[in-house]
Amino acid sequence: MITTLFGSEEPEKPGSKPEKNFFNRMRQAVSRTRESFSAKISDLAALTRTVDESALDNLETALLSSDLGVPTTTAILEALRDRARHQAIEGGAELRALLKEQLIAILQAPQGGAAALQVSPPKVTFLVGVNGTGKTTSSGKLAAWSRAQNRSVLLCAADTYRAAAIEQLEIWASRSGVEMIKTRPGGDPSAVLFDAISAAKSRSIDDLYVDTAGRLHTKSGLMDELDKMRRTAARLVPGAPHEVLLVMDATTGQNGLQQARLFTQSAGVTGILLTKLDGTAKGGIAVAIARELSLPVRFVGVGEKMSDLLEFSPEAFVDSLLG
Repeated sequence: MITTLFGSEEPEKPGSKPEKNFFNRMRQAVSRTRESFSAKISDLAALTRTVDESALDNLETALLSSDLGVPTTTAILEALRDRARHQAIEGGAELRALLKEQLIAILQAPQGGAAALQVSPPKVTFLVGVNGTGKTTSSGKLAAWSRAQNRSVLLCAADTYRAAAIEQLEIWASRSGVEMIKTRPGGDPSAVLFDAISAAKSRSIDDLYVDTAGRLHTKSGLMDELDKMRRTAARLVPGAPHEVLLVMDATTGQNGLQQARLFTQSAGVTGILLTKLDGTAKGGIAVAIARELSLPVRFVGVGEKMSDLLEFSPEAFVDSLLG
């Protein structure tokens, strides 16, 4: 367990960051995507008086270049063509407004679910995914995020395969000012989870974040282990795990989406934590995730600092993307 603090970065208090600043941070996070995507849309809006098939072809190129993917892009264009058949789309400005409506509707569709439920503490959240996506770092950032909501937090180091993962989570726990339950490298993840949940219950902890080992959906042994952890959590806390967040690297784009599609079929995923959004020009992957995986994006990582994790807002994301 971690009780000492070093290099501590105090989580911000609720209300210390106004909504305007949140929007500015989202705008900055998607700046690389907006530079390519919004510029094309702006050109289209300036040049188009009546939206025709040529204009929609240009829009298709812009959507695909931002990594919305073929199925999602096709669905958006079909909706816009259907609108145009029944009522003319007068100019690029109206096209932009209709596009914003489409994108927000897609992102909002999977919202709700486990995150919206009121659960009796501790709320147990698993972080799952393949190696290298940022699960351990995200666990630490989520701890800081919860503390900023005036919630008590405990971290569980259930990635026992990598000694470096335990050490890394210790650093994040210290920075966040929270305690951590761990075992020796190579130990039983379900056993350390049992200890963590027991500690969370005895200490009246609000949020327990569980950092799990990186795994592929094809690794049956590791997937069986994850199932064992789920059973352990459910036995100790009704409805647990309440959230299973799949951590995805935004820079991998459509390749990561295919991997995620296969992973979610066997891991009970309830939402997505999208990392490195600030490092890609293909931020449209968030829209593809919502539509093709039918999963909500819960959080986005927008930098390296402890506070660089934002709760996802479809409206703020689309406004930041299109202006």
